[in-house]
Amino acid sequence: MSIFRELTDGLPRQGPGSAETTLRALGLTRGIPPRPRILDVGCGPGAQTIELARATGGRIVAVDIRQRFLDELTERASAAGVLAQVTTVNTSMFDMDFADASFDLIWSEGAIFIAGFAAGLGAWRRFLKPGGWIAVSELTWLVPDPPAEAAAYWARSYPGMGSIERNCQIVAEAGYVDPDGFVLPVQDWHNYYGLGEKRVAELREKYAGDREVLATLDQLREYDLFRAYSDAYGYVFYVMRKPAA
Repeated sequence: MSIFRELTDGLPRQGPGSAETTLRALGLTRGIPPRPRILDVGCGPGAQTIELARATGGRIVAVDIRQRFLDELTERASAAGVLAQVTTVNTSMFDMDFADASFDLIWSEGAIFIAGFAAGLGAWRRFLKPGGWIAVSELTWLVPDPPAEAAAYWARSYPGMGSIERNCQIVAEAGYVDPDGFVLPVQDWHNYYGLGEKRVAELREKYAGDREVLATLDQLREYDLFRAYSDAYGYVFYVMRKPAA
């Protein structure tokens, strides 16, 4: 686990994304009050948290189970001048105990898979005020018959990965309305993977004599896989609203 910590420490994001994509998804929400109350689930080091704070002027409760990410978010929020808007909470998304109907917007970039897409949308719905919005990004199949190599890899790494059609069905079954969304641009992956590959190269040099570490790094095939099959899968932002009544 220490190698994976070294691989991710200090990276601005723990998955594909960008400020532009965060703001684009935010723009799909409508009727959110001025200075909304926002819950950011699985916030990581909080690149999107800071963008939301700047764009909305709202108060954000940022939840993550890793204190080191929350500490990074605190430092970055302070540097960005939005620290007064951000409250960090170290807890699992499975243990959140906020009051019902207490948030205008729920946000989660690249983290709902931990709970499961359907389970997360179902469990978090109670925290939303009537008419409130939820926006999540989720790894999704973009084609009906993905290449065998990609299908085999993700069957092991994320067996719950669904298609856009299936996920839209789940959105409706969970009782949300006014669904919208978009596929994240390929550049959002390069923003993340470019830094990740640089970090892997640094670790290969640092642990050149450690066969176990090198073997672990050899298993990190996501970069090459996405380059080969970026038309078959990607992250999709799903934006939806809890009915007002």
